[in-house]
Amino acid sequence: MNRREARKMALQALFQMTLSKTDRATALGAVNESGQPIDSFVNRLLDQTLNNEKEIDQLISKHLQNWSLDRVGNIDKTILRIAVCEILYFDDIPITVSVNEAVELCKIYSDEQTRKFVNGVLSGISKEIETKSL
Repeated sequence: MNRREARKMALQALFQMTLSKTDRATALGAVNESGQPIDSFVNRLLDQTLNNEKEIDQLISKHLQNWSLDRVGNIDKTILRIAVCEILYFDDIPITVSVNEAVELCKIYSDEQTRKFVNGVLSGISKEIETKSL
């Protein structure tokens, strides 16, 4: 499984877990069509996103212009959470890759307006992170 497929699986599982309070094993079982062992990258994404959800949501909220996190659609919020998780906690992945992958997920699960919205929020977060790194 490549990382794009792993992100897609993590997104689908996290979406189910968040929206319907499904437990992790059930959610992963539902999205694992191949029945193969779950890729370690999926588990890493889920672990880091769930363990750091408050910090991730605070950073997202800080970069929403005239919006609250509650108003963001559930799938879009989940895409943002996964991307911000990668940006903050996955040093082995360039920020631009995390942003691009989030936009690619939007192409599958959302529309053009959402792609622009997600890209804008992640661009603001990226600039803040890069400025702090200097």
